Amino acid sequence: MPPKRKATASKSATDENAPAPKKVFSIFDKKDKTPKTFQEFKTGESIAIFSWNVAGLRACLKKDGAKVIEESGADIIFLQETKCNEFPEEIANIDAYPYKLLHASKEKSGGYAGVAMLSKFKPIKVEHAEEDGRLIVAEFEHCYVLGVYVPNSGAKLVNLHTKRRSWEDAMLERLKTLDGKKPVIYTGDMNVAHEEIDLKNPKSNANKTPGFTDQEREDFTKMLGAGFVDVYRKRNPDEEHAYTFWSYMGNARAKNVGWRLDYFVISERLYDHVEKCEILSDIKGSDHCPVQLEIKF
Repeated sequence: MPPKRKATASKSATDENAPAPKKVFSIFDKKDKTPKTFQEFKTGESIAIFSWNVAGLRACLKKDGAKVIEESGADIIFLQETKCNEFPEEIANIDAYPYKLLHASKEKSGGYAGVAMLSKFKPIKVEHAEEDGRLIVAEFEHCYVLGVYVPNSGAKLVNLHTKRRSWEDAMLERLKTLDGKKPVIYTGDMNVAHEEIDLKNPKSNANKTPGFTDQEREDFTKMLGAGFVDVYRKRNPDEEHAYTFWSYMGNARAKNVGWRLDYFVISERLYDHVEKCEILSDIKGSDHCPVQLEIKF
């Protein structure tokens, strides 16, 4: 088991003035109040964590998304950009994941952003307080696991110096606070290509396109400098053309004109416990492909 850091004082992620939590799918059936069976999070065994921006969960399901999720074999699954306010039946009925939570955006339709978590393990605690449906924080015995959909800086970078930078500052403080208690696994669509190697056309996109501005890249560097590791890049420092997102325009995926926007970022002290970190680029169904981490505690 990885060593723990000395605990530090921190504020709660929510306060008494926070809005009521958004609609979520409970681990209990509406009629049958008996919880389904959870697996045990055992020391010394590998677990797999799967993360995928589905670009609309219902749309993804029409492209065999449920089959991909069910056959992933992962123990914990995070989905981003779900764009719905309740789980479709195809996901709700997957018995392999007794814990299911959907955190929708504050919009009534749930048609914007949204993140979800499916787990074979019962979390000790789960937080999903922010309004835009972008973050789930799950505490387990040995670590925190966070699923995120980081805000995009927007057309003409309109949100870069407001929403995006304030999000990054707050997120870094949250990560450091959690890391002071238990090791952290932070995954999802982080909406940044950190280095030039992480996108096909760095020169034409630099400081023009959301996800490849100096400020966004510096924020990611700052996060890594606070005691965290970009797992895929550390394991594959020189690998080019390894992308997780391709525009629907210009036949980009077939040409592999892409970006690496989806990550596993973990506490440095967890790195030696990593067994595998993969980009599952053969999986279709979205403009993103999934990423998966295998780690042993």
